[in-house]
Amino acid sequence: MFTGLVRATGTIEPAEGGVRLRWSSSGWPPAELALGDSVAVDGVCLTVAERLADGFRADVSAETLGRSTLAAKARGRAPVNLEPALRLADRLGGHLVSGHVDGLGEVRVAERQGGESWRLELAWRDPAYGRYVCEKASVAVDGISLTVAGCSADGSQFWIAVIPHTWAETTLHRLRPGDAVNLEADLLAKYTERLLASRGGEPAQPLDRAWLAEHGWS
Repeated sequence: MFTGLVRATGTIEPAEGGVRLRWSSSGWPPAELALGDSVAVDGVCLTVAERLADGFRADVSAETLGRSTLAAKARGRAPVNLEPALRLADRLGGHLVSGHVDGLGEVRVAERQGGESWRLELAWRDPAYGRYVCEKASVAVDGISLTVAGCSADGSQFWIAVIPHTWAETTLHRLRPGDAVNLEADLLAKYTERLLASRGGEPAQPLDRAWLAEHGWS
């Protein structure tokens, strides 16, 4: 589990059986990393299979390669965002991020919006995921916890106001219209949908005085 607060950036490249990550910033001491640890790489949860002097190697499944940008970024030895797994004693500064990418999004607009802030407009490549998006909802973009500032009626297109620190300290400033990004919708939205669907089509129980009394509320 992660929070979507990037600790460092690195570069990704192909490796036998997976990918290799190299550090490109000192924001996260490599000494903290151990064999078997989980690391979010552009929002994708990977397991450290081998510690290296300048990074680590991770195995990557076909499922992960098919749902994310990792294969293309590894071929291009592109920069990526890195975050170690959340510890139970850590502060939850972003939102709960599983590191399991739902699908790809496409950058529509990346532009300065008054002062030093930036406007990032994105669209799900599979519009069905728009049902998890609403104004002020949380979304992970390449592993970064961001807040939706506005969206289309179906949520398939949305925009985010990015503060200068996040823009400069992550890979967001490298994005251009047409680029693909990894998107993970809010876990709470997905679990809520699943729980409601598990009712098997039964009508929802109204939250009224009778229901409250039945469940011990007076």
